[in-house]
Amino acid sequence: MVIRSLLDNDQYKFTMQQAILKLGFASVPVEYKFQCRTKNVDFSNEFRYIKESINDLSGLKLIDYEYDFLRSLRYFNSEYLQFLKNFRFDRNCISLNLDGKELDLRIRGPWFNTILFEVPILAIISYYGNMYGNENIAKDRLEMKLRKVSGIEGFRYIDFGTRRRSSLLWHSEVIRKCREITPIQFVGTSNLHFALSNNIRAMGTMAHEWGQAHQQLNYRVIDSQKMAFENWIKVYRGDLGIALSDTINTQAFLKDFDDPLFYKLFDGVREDSEPDPINFAKHIIHFYKLRGIDPKTKTIVFSNGLNFDKAIEIYNTLHDEINVSFGIGTNLTNDFDIPALNIVIKMVSCNHQPVAKISNSPGKGMCESPEFVNYLKSVFKVRDDNA
Repeated sequence: MVIRSLLDNDQYKFTMQQAILKLGFASVPVEYKFQCRTKNVDFSNEFRYIKESINDLSGLKLIDYEYDFLRSLRYFNSEYLQFLKNFRFDRNCISLNLDGKELDLRIRGPWFNTILFEVPILAIISYYGNMYGNENIAKDRLEMKLRKVSGIEGFRYIDFGTRRRSSLLWHSEVIRKCREITPIQFVGTSNLHFALSNNIRAMGTMAHEWGQAHQQLNYRVIDSQKMAFENWIKVYRGDLGIALSDTINTQAFLKDFDDPLFYKLFDGVREDSEPDPINFAKHIIHFYKLRGIDPKTKTIVFSNGLNFDKAIEIYNTLHDEINVSFGIGTNLTNDFDIPALNIVIKMVSCNHQPVAKISNSPGKGMCESPEFVNYLKSVFKVRDDNA
């Protein structure tokens, strides 16, 4: 099996699933779509194995020691964990076909039932797409990049690499090396399985789908981002306090975030699609200063396609002004001689209506309704040259 544990997944999928249950959104119908951004990939030879591995997900369930681990994390409540004990992946939610040489993959169903599929399915596809890489080359590259940051005492990074990793076994080796070479700098992982098995901190709050879904959850679209933050606070009361800043764009985020309930209660923000992360940080620092808040009491988590060289540059520029940390994904868990596939699964509808992410980086958004994208841009006053 490519995926062997229900917890071999990102924490923010479970925290959102719990919020969905508590807020009464469990039965809301949603749809996700797979996209391979790497051009001309032929999936025909691996299609059968991908299909079998996705089918295998239905056999996973939460086992007792995993339940006990989740119960030890104060932000998971007993009601949700009882539901999770009975959760099973429903293969009927998956539509998987081969369109020529390309994968045509959709996930449809109630939000509670479908939300956990994204990360393990991407990890399965990544495994079969990158299974012929040279591990010796990957080891050399990994050790070299970890030694670059091993002497930077204030540098902090998190493993964000589950969805595009080379394999489960290589991911385990990466975690081992991170702990061995950078014991101070390596502060946690988004993967609950590895947090449990390595006794390290689990990290993660919300993903873009949280803000996107709120565009069609019977709120006014102009209020959707604010309601996403308010609903998060209703559930977590100050825990898991990193707000995702780029479901629309930075300007729209800061306008909606300009409420003491948000900028005081949230511990900081995460940036995941900004072409110029340092410029983004300057806007955030300025925003806090204007409101009488010391930026050094807040954190920015950077996670937009980072490698360690880029992260070090950001750290050196900003660490005296605001707390910074880095979520390193593909560059950490899939840096082989064969380039990693650039693959995503994004929510494209909620309540049978389109949803969208308007990215700061061209190409990172996904929506099947150009009309809705244009409407969203008009509502949030997003210029095309900044979308």
